Amino acid sequence: MSTVYSIKDIERLSGIKAHTLRIWEKRYGIIKPKRTQTNIRYFLDEDLKQILNIALLNKNGLKISKIAKLDVNELSAELGKIDQNQNDLDEVEAFNLAVLELNEGQCKRIFDRVIQRIGFENSIEEFIYPLLDRLSMLWISGSLKPVHESFVQTMIKNRVSYEIECIPYFEGHKTKFAIYLPENEDHELSMLFLNYILKSRGGEVINLGSSIKAEDLISACQIFKPDFTFTIINNSLRDDSLQVYVDFLSLHLPRVTHLYSGFQFVKQSIILKDNCKYVESLNAVQEYL
Repeated sequence: MSTVYSIKDIERLSGIKAHTLRIWEKRYGIIKPKRTQTNIRYFLDEDLKQILNIALLNKNGLKISKIAKLDVNELSAELGKIDQNQNDLDEVEAFNLAVLELNEGQCKRIFDRVIQRIGFENSIEEFIYPLLDRLSMLWISGSLKPVHESFVQTMIKNRVSYEIECIPYFEGHKTKFAIYLPENEDHELSMLFLNYILKSRGGEVINLGSSIKAEDLISACQIFKPDFTFTIINNSLRDDSLQVYVDFLSLHLPRVTHLYSGFQFVKQSIILKDNCKYVESLNAVQEYL
């Protein structure tokens, strides 16, 4: 069953303004959206793929008037030329298309090219996070299938895990970090990336994973003895108030500095003890440390 996209969905995913899409339709006939009985435009999977291809060609210098005259074979040939010239490839559009087609090999090739050009950390911050933000709008609206979200998230997590394993072992004194997620929080990619950042700077990191209860965190810290803990809390806690939660950890782990991030700390105006600190982002964690 094909997914149905509104013109706003297409605008968000392709980066092409709705006004431009309407010009492409009326002036060049290059896209042919379907219409409801009330004359509202909508698009299907094949329309989205076509628009992504057109956007890719157009951003690489081919005029819309020329693209409109290409048949299917000529369109494929022009796309092949762009793919061969990696320097001119618009990775965002190409990656989006590869995600839609569940083309893991193509996704990895594009990601590798970005890493080679700007480095791994910059690739996550400047390419992957903005791309996920764009895709997430469509996942939230139901315009993309959950399998696409699972596919791209799993692929990126695997790559970050691989990069963590490749970091050389650092001899000497290490600052120790315990990172974790409480129940009802899903920020695994962010925690993996923080794991990479801390370990690459010589830190010793234990990633306790998700759904960690306060009592279990205390037990782990008594064994591992970290200098810092870090977590993200965007959703309300199920059993306790957030104020009670942070005060409990501060009391039972007084020699640990607890770093917290997430929307709930701003929403609830949480008061933090001396051994606790709120940080706005992963970059703020780096700056603080």
